[in-house]
Amino acid sequence: MSIRTDLALESKEIAGNKVNGVRESQKKYDNMTITKIDIVNKHGAETLGKDIGTYITAEFPTLTDDFRETDERLKIIGDLLNGLLPDDGLVLVVGLGNTDITPDALGPKSTASILATRHISGELARSIGLDNLRPVAVIAPGVLGKTGVETGELVFSIADKLKPSAIIAIDALASRRLERLGCTLQISDTGISPGAGVGNHRNRIDKSTTGVPVIAVGIPTVVDAATLAVDILGKDSNAKVNINDICPHGTNMVVTPREIDMLVMRGAKLISMAINIALQRDFEISDLLSLVN
Repeated sequence: MSIRTDLALESKEIAGNKVNGVRESQKKYDNMTITKIDIVNKHGAETLGKDIGTYITAEFPTLTDDFRETDERLKIIGDLLNGLLPDDGLVLVVGLGNTDITPDALGPKSTASILATRHISGELARSIGLDNLRPVAVIAPGVLGKTGVETGELVFSIADKLKPSAIIAIDALASRRLERLGCTLQISDTGISPGAGVGNHRNRIDKSTTGVPVIAVGIPTVVDAATLAVDILGKDSNAKVNINDICPHGTNMVVTPREIDMLVMRGAKLISMAINIALQRDFEISDLLSLVN
């Protein structure tokens, strides 16, 4: 069976050190490591099973142990995100996922703390000292099972109406290893498939379908059960993995840590503040916190 992961970093680990069409660089900070992977041609894309584009991965101590709203990591991640966005114009932020399923609630929970500013303009903005705000619209479209409408259909319709310069899509991801849950964040410029983290892929939201750059942001919250078993047992060269023993009757299963509520809550805070920092470049973190809270 194939190893399931949404992280380009893990796909690169599986593929090996040198892959034609893939460039990798790394920078270390006091409490975080940033790895940038550029997939530049078809061979690299096929080898890693990812689209051509840029994938930035931040690895940091688990959010259950170490998180502050004024953390310096927020600015670093915000700057990286800003580097993938156009310099100006309206940005549409979309929180993908299902609030009723905790590991899948990262996207909608993130939107709650993102500063929506499209409606603040003109004399109102000047009178309250916020005339330097970049216009931002924020939505949490829900899921097909609750709305009867494909997430992609909603996003495409709103994007067609608002004409944003870019879209930021937030969604939960899947990792191949438990130790990466809640301590890894991925940013990419290749768009996203809603529901990918929980194995329920829908219509892709990317530049080809929206007409504008789509930046995907996510934190892994689950590990596919079969992938986890193969990853663990595969370390034993004599072990044989029977997929039917892991997922009886062909049922797809995922594993998530028991502290997932805290991981999602803090992960949502980290993502939302990093996005605010990326979009509102004229404001300090303390100012953004006061505006959001």
